[in-house]
Parts: sequence; C-alpha cells; structure tokens
Amino acid sequence: MFLNCHSFHSLRYGTLKIKELVAQAKCSGAKNLVLTDINTVTAIYDFKKECENEGIKPLAGMEIRKENRLLYIAIAKEFSGIGEVNKMITAHNCDGEELSETAPEFKKVFIIYPIDNIPSTLKENEFVGIREEDLSLLVRPEFHELIPKMVILHPITFSTKKEYNLHRILRAIDNNTILSKLTEEDICRKSEYFKPEKDIIKSFQQYPEIIKNTKNILDECTFEFDYKERGSTENKNKKYYKESQEEDIKLLTKLAYEGLKKRYGENETARMRVEKELNVIEELKFSAYFLITWDIVQYSNKMGFMHVGRGSGANSIVSYCLGITDICPLELDLYFERFLNLNRTSPPDFDLDWSWQNRDAILEYVFELYGKDHVAFCGTNVEFKYKSIFREVGKVFGLPKEELDDLSGSPIKNHDRNSVVKLVHEYGKLMEKFPNQRSMHACGILISEEPIYNYSALEMPPKGFPIVQFDMNVAEDIGLEKFDILSQRGLGTINDTVKLIKKTRGIDVDIRDTSISKDEKICNEYLSVGKTIGCFYIESPAMRGLLRRLKCDNYKILVAASSIIRPGVAQSGMMREYIFRHNHPNQFEYFHPVFEENLKETYGIMVYQEDVIKIAQYFGGLSHADGDILRRAMSGKERSIQKLNEVKANFFKSCMEDQGHSHELTAEAFRQIESFAGYSFCKAHSASYAVESYQSLYLKVYYPLEFMVSVINNQGGFYRTEVYIHEARMSGAIVQNPCVNTSEFQTILKGKEIYLGFMVLQSLETKIAQIISEERENNGDYKSLEDFIRRIPIGIETIQILIFIGAFRFTGKQKNELLVEARLMLINFKPENRNLMLIEEPVQDYKLPELKREYFEDAFDELEIIGFPVSCSPFDLLETKYRGSVFVKDLLKFHKRQVKMLAYLISRKHVPTKKGAMFFGTWIDVNGDYFDTAHFPDSLKEYDFQGGGCYLLLGTVEVDYHFPTLTIHKMAKMPMIADPRYAYDEQKRYDAHRLVREDVSMTSRKPYPQAHEIGLPRQKFS
Repeated sequence: MFLNCHSFHSLRYGTLKIKELVAQAKCSGAKNLVLTDINTVTAIYDFKKECENEGIKPLAGMEIRKENRLLYIAIAKEFSGIGEVNKMITAHNCDGEELSETAPEFKKVFIIYPIDNIPSTLKENEFVGIREEDLSLLVRPEFHELIPKMVILHPITFSTKKEYNLHRILRAIDNNTILSKLTEEDICRKSEYFKPEKDIIKSFQQYPEIIKNTKNILDECTFEFDYKERGSTENKNKKYYKESQEEDIKLLTKLAYEGLKKRYGENETARMRVEKELNVIEELKFSAYFLITWDIVQYSNKMGFMHVGRGSGANSIVSYCLGITDICPLELDLYFERFLNLNRTSPPDFDLDWSWQNRDAILEYVFELYGKDHVAFCGTNVEFKYKSIFREVGKVFGLPKEELDDLSGSPIKNHDRNSVVKLVHEYGKLMEKFPNQRSMHACGILISEEPIYNYSALEMPPKGFPIVQFDMNVAEDIGLEKFDILSQRGLGTINDTVKLIKKTRGIDVDIRDTSISKDEKICNEYLSVGKTIGCFYIESPAMRGLLRRLKCDNYKILVAASSIIRPGVAQSGMMREYIFRHNHPNQFEYFHPVFEENLKETYGIMVYQEDVIKIAQYFGGLSHADGDILRRAMSGKERSIQKLNEVKANFFKSCMEDQGHSHELTAEAFRQIESFAGYSFCKAHSASYAVESYQSLYLKVYYPLEFMVSVINNQGGFYRTEVYIHEARMSGAIVQNPCVNTSEFQTILKGKEIYLGFMVLQSLETKIAQIISEERENNGDYKSLEDFIRRIPIGIETIQILIFIGAFRFTGKQKNELLVEARLMLINFKPENRNLMLIEEPVQDYKLPELKREYFEDAFDELEIIGFPVSCSPFDLLETKYRGSVFVKDLLKFHKRQVKMLAYLISRKHVPTKKGAMFFGTWIDVNGDYFDTAHFPDSLKEYDFQGGGCYLLLGTVEVDYHFPTLTIHKMAKMPMIADPRYAYDEQKRYDAHRLVREDVSMTSRKPYPQAHEIGLPRQKFS
C-alpha cells in the first residue's frame, strides 16, 4: 500500500536512509514497496538489492515536483518505464524544458495525481491518490465519481516525531528561512510514516475499488534489472568503437604493430609481449575501451595538447605502442597482469591527465563525438559537513551571524550550552552523512551503449557537463564502467614553459622525448640536493627531504621515491627501511633468496604494488593473475575481512605445501605483504609521475625563468606565489610590479625581467585586468594617468590599487601626487558620464606641493595589495640588523651542535606523534636558501608559531642521511619596523604586519613507526 516512499535522497526533504526505509516497511507487513524520491532515481539500484534481501518486492518510480509543488507520482510498470521518466526529467534539468502540470504520454508508467492537481480527463494509466485523512472528501460529487480511478496514497517521509522535526529543519534549510516561517505547503503532513498495512486497508474497507486499484498497480509493476554478474566481462559501456568486435580487434592489432615498429623497431621480446596482450584483450572483449581511449589521445595530439597516461594502464605495452602512455613496460619490468588479466571482469583503468587549461576541450570532444544521450559524468553526493551543519541548522533556529560563526568555527567543546545550541547539536548529529546536493565526480566519465537516461536522469551542475544521479560505485555495480579524464596544474606548467621558451628564445623543446631528462647530469645534481621547488610531485618539503636522504640522482631511484613517499608505505615503515638500506647496502641480508632475486632493485623491500604479485608468484607459487587477486584483496578499494582470509589461506597452503616453506617463514612474508599492499602506487603510476617530475626539472634547470613564470601563471603547486617569485629571483630574475604599459593579465618575461601579471592583485576584478592589456594592444600605450582614466571604465577604488602597486611609475610621478590627480579627475564621477566629463572638460594642471615618501612605503603597499613585499626582502623590514650566526650553506658542518639562525617562514606541516602534535617548518635564510626545522610537542608548548614572518631560531642540527634538520629548542618572532605610511597613527602602524603569510598544512594520519617498531628482518630468515 506504499506507493510513494521518500528516502533521504529526496534532498532536504526525506529523512530515511534506504536500509531504514526497507526495514520499517518490513515491520509494517509490506510485501511490495515503491521508492519515489523527488525528481531523482539516485537510490533505486541500492533500494532493489535491499528489498530483495528483506523479501520485499521492489518497485521504482519518481515523485515529480515543480518548484516544490507536487504534480504527480510516476511508477514504472517495468524497467523501460524508468527510462521514460528519466528522459523527461533530463530534458527539464539539462535543456530547460518546462515540466507540464500533467504527465506526458508514457507507455510503461502509471501516474498518480494528488487530489489538488487532477486533470480534466484521466488516461488509462492515470489514477488519483487519496489519503486516509482525506476520505471524508469522497462525499463530494466531483470526487465521488473518481472513486473507480483512485488508489491509496500513504506517503512515507519520516518515522518518528524527532524525524518529523528534522524534516521541517531540512525544509527550512531548502527554503532558506527560519522554522517559524514555514507554511503547510513547505512541509509534509504529520501522517507520512509507516503504519501496519492491515490498518491502512481497514481504513479503506468501504472502498474496495480503491484497494483493488492499489493492489493491481503493485501486482502489475516489476523492477527487473540485470546487475553486472560476478565474473562476467559484459557491461553497459559502448560495445564497439567500429561496428563489431571483429573490426575493433583488427584495428587495435594494426595500430599496436604500427606503434611497436615506431617505439621498438625490430624487437622480438616486445613483439611477443604485444601479441600476448592482444590475445587477452580480445578474449576479454576490451578492444573498444582501448580504441576509445586511443581516439581521445589522437584528438589531443592533433590539438597540440600534452597529456600523461598514468596508473596501471602504463603496465601495458599495447597502450605504450598506441601512445596512450609514455612508459616502456619492458624498461621497468612492469607486469601486464597488474593491469589486465583473465580473472579481471571490469575494463582496464586508464588514468589520463591533461592540463587544467585543456581538459574542458577534451571533454567537449568526447560529449560531441558520442552524443549527449550516451555520455555523462558520474555523480557524487555532497554531504552536510561539520561546519555547514551547525551553520545551516543554527540559521533555521534564528541564531545571529556572530553565533553562527562561533558554532561553525570553533570546536564543539567550546560551544555555548544554551537550549537552542543543544537543539542545533541534537539535530545536526542526525544530519551527519545526509546528502545535501549532487555534484560531479572529479574525473569519471560514462560512455554507454544505450541512451544513458535509460539508467538515470541527468542533471546539469554549474560546471556545465551533465551528471548521472548516482555515484561510481553504483555505476560499476550496474555495469557502467568509467573513463578517467583528469586535470592537473603540473602539465599546464610544462606546456606553458615550452611555449614561452619558443617565444623568448626561438627554441623548440620536444618535452615528450622522455630521454632528454633522464640522464642529464645537472638535472641529477639538482635532484640529489632537493633543488626542485616548482616541479610536479617533487617540490614538497617531505619529498625534497626524501630526495636528499636518498641522494637521488637517477630515474629509477626517483620512481621508487615517488612510491615510498605515499602515506601508507611510510606508515608501514617501508620508507624508513628503504632509506637505511639504500644508504647502507652492506649492513643487511636479504630475508630470503626469492626476495633478493626479485626485489634487488629495492633492497628486498616491497615498494610497488607489483612487488606483491612477484612475491606471491615466486615465493608463494601463485600465478600472476592469482597474485593480482591477492593484491586487490588487500587494497583500500576492495578490502574485506572475508576476502582477505580466503587469499591468506590460499597463500599459506601454497607456500607450505607446494613450496616447502616453514609456517614462521610464510607468516613473516605474509605480514610484510599485508602491511604494505593496500596503500602504495603501482610501479607504472610512480614511473609516470617520475617522468613528469623529470620533465619539470629539465625545464627548471635549463630554462629557469620561463619555468618559474609558467609556475606562477598556473597558480603554483605546493607553495604560495611569493615562494615561486623568490625562486625566480634566485635564478637571476629581476621582478617588477605590474605596470599598465607592460603587464598582461598573466605574468610575463622580458629578457631577465619578470613583470607580475594583474592576476596577482587580489582586489582587482578579472574583467578590468583583462581590459587594461586589450585596450593597450588595440590603441597603444597609455600616455598618462589621465589618458588611462579616459580609456578604461574604472572607479577610484581600483585606480588606487593600481597607483599603490606602482602601475603608473612610467609617468615619473610619485604615488601621492598620482592619487591626488585621480581623485580630482574622478570627483562626482558617474560611469555613464565618463566620456562627456573627461573629454569635454579637460583636467586642470594643478600645482601640487612636493610629497615625500619613506623608502619602505612601497613594501608595505605591496604587502597590503599582493600579500608580500616585492621591492625588498622580508629581512629588510625587520627592526634588527642581525641576520643569524649560521647559514644554510654551512649546516652540514654543525651536526649535533646548537646553532642560532634568523629565518623567514615559508610553510609548516602538522604531524601527529604519540606524544602529541608536532610541526615541520620550511624556511629561508637571508641568502635565500631553504632549510627545515622540527618542532616537538614539548618545544611547541612554550615556543609556538605566531603566524607568518621572520623568527630567531635556536636549535640543534641533526643530519639524517645527508639531510640537515634543525630541532628547535626556542624560537621568537622578530618585530618588523612600523608601517611608515601611518607614522602619525599609532593604531594603524602595525596593521599590515598581520598580513604576512605562511602556508600551513594539517594531517590526521596515525604517527609513523619509529625504527625499532618496524620489525623488518635485516638478516636471512632461519
């Protein structure tokens, strides 16, 4: 009798999770249940499974609402009916088509109208829903005559009084109002909860026709759907790239052998590997997946875009020959089975990266090629989060902004405990994990064989590409496998650098030739000392420290470093052990000969996911494919106790019975696998990252100014813009503030001069910033401030920003004088009178008194406008002339000795330890060289960070494998000079000091193990 059930996927309306909804239906005696969430089918697939688990017949539909007004309820007679409704809602969501008051001509859908929206005539498939509390209306003639077309309508929205209150809160949030202003139309009725089905039928016993109609709908409808079967390679993706499987494998084979010749020439090992892979691809019917990906890459190459194919796809020599990836699997001994094997039932996973500037063009190509009816992004549910819950719930209770800020910005323990805040906590806790809105998956695209609305209605989020209403897990469950099209700023930096080198030097750099940077002597020197600021993946303090500890001076060590830096690998202790063995290759023995034979490159330590497969095969006697099953069973994605126990039993049986290993030896090998397998990179992924890191480093070494300009324009990476400007200076650049006659929106390079772009001016509108350079290009340089004001639609606030940053220094006039001129010109200014006022009434030539400026006024202007000084160093702004007793260049000489240093704070990272929180700091000294500090909990209690700026540091130098760190005992933030712009205003003299920035990153992981806790044997196991 429940034809109209809402889950919490009826956003900001329903209160029941799917599991709760079905469990309550079972308790009420329901044998059939219809899920009709508002304008969505998000949960129908999970709902079907849950119902079948509970012995209830699931049915699917949708409640159609327009601006919160119920139009009708649509219930699918069979699965195709869901597609009909989805198509209609998709047209509304994506094309702006109006929802009509009455249902369109559906073929396989029942329609139920509410009593306040009954059409003049009812079609055969259309009914009117009557609620139990509205039965008294049936005495009225207009309703009485409709009894033969009526069904029982008992909507479900909540289950308890508290949940009813929660529903009201959700409705208030949705309507952006307070609870007291909700109307009856805004909320559900108080009867919308489960009650025994027999009681509902009893209420309608006078109207057997209504009961019969309701039962008929429930009996006639079905929800038959083929989920992806375990072990099957069949899916709902686009089946063929050409017209058939035969044509696809023929084309794939042709392309693979053409690429083989280009990549390898005559190479029998490579040819045999290609042949083997093609056989597996054909047997698994995955040719279309390869060809669709190849086609996207071909388009990218044609457009001159740069891409990186990474992830396990780089384990395939076919993908290498097709140009999807640039990692040679033979060079790095990469297993194809890690990517694809006969036990794998889902398509292979290509992770393709483009520059953040080019990704949308790639997406547009895919959507246009396969059609909007067949392509969509995976959706994802954005849940109510901690801060937003307190703010949203507090708002509907009428709390003022100050209290809302306090609730959302401070820990719960600090919250006021008044009655309203208690209610906010109580209902906020109920809302945890509730979906708040649907959004776009970061990279997952679905390309389906049938129209995609057969499975889901589509929505159009602000980013402009349609999304399905379910997430990637449901997509995989029903057999829609995603293509990953990602973006990153690192590729944008490389691409822009190559273009800039061509523009400034006339040199064509073939950055895709990966050999140019793998064996460059100077690149390797930079790498070994961690001189990698700005370089993709290898610029963070932790990574630069690792590179120095390893004295990393070649590609293969970099590949390993890219994997062991991962939190899970470090968490297992493998990173610390790898560093020890790399630096002391003679101070350990291999655990077992198999580990020496197969993991010699990494000193017997599992560094890559492929290492699990190697050990499973050569130590445990399992096949490659079974080794990959073991790896996946332990991975974060597929981890389960049951599966882990199964593979563990299989591993122990094979090791002890077939290989003759002792139980102790087997247990230790499995312990190492278990501690490592789920949280690492596959080797191909690390190799892809390493190649891109080397490409960045090559450009940084040989074209440092072009590289740093591109880093700035791509909005950096790990650090703020100030750090990259410092790096440019260290490479010989002369950095200039924006100038209206030279600068562009982005930062530009002229010889050795870097002119900062208007984009660094935080308060300048992007539109104005772009107009300045466009107008100059079209009509020549600006002759004066007056000429600029005549040509640019600009107000006094914006003019002041440009004057104070020095953008009119070409005039030769001081800022004070320019400011007075601007104010006189723009007095009583109205935008519509710009040309009239300025052309017909020329500005008088005022004689102004000479206005002197203090030397450091410019620095404070810069600090206020762009966040850091450009015309001087942060050290120049200190009251003290002391610059430290020891400098970075000499730190290695001071191992275990106490030193005093003066340094400027770049960044700090929070790190959990067993004794409490500690921080690692990154600093520069007065010479501009970087160093790192360690701040332990005891030191932080008395000497904590006080924000951005320069500090006096007292600490002991600890050199850990070539990498010096200063362990801090005491530190004090050094006072800056007073702001000379406010020499006569005591209150404002120190305001700008608070604008000095630092980068802070927080982590919530468990503490890494100490050396004695790792327990990895350094002797042969006996």
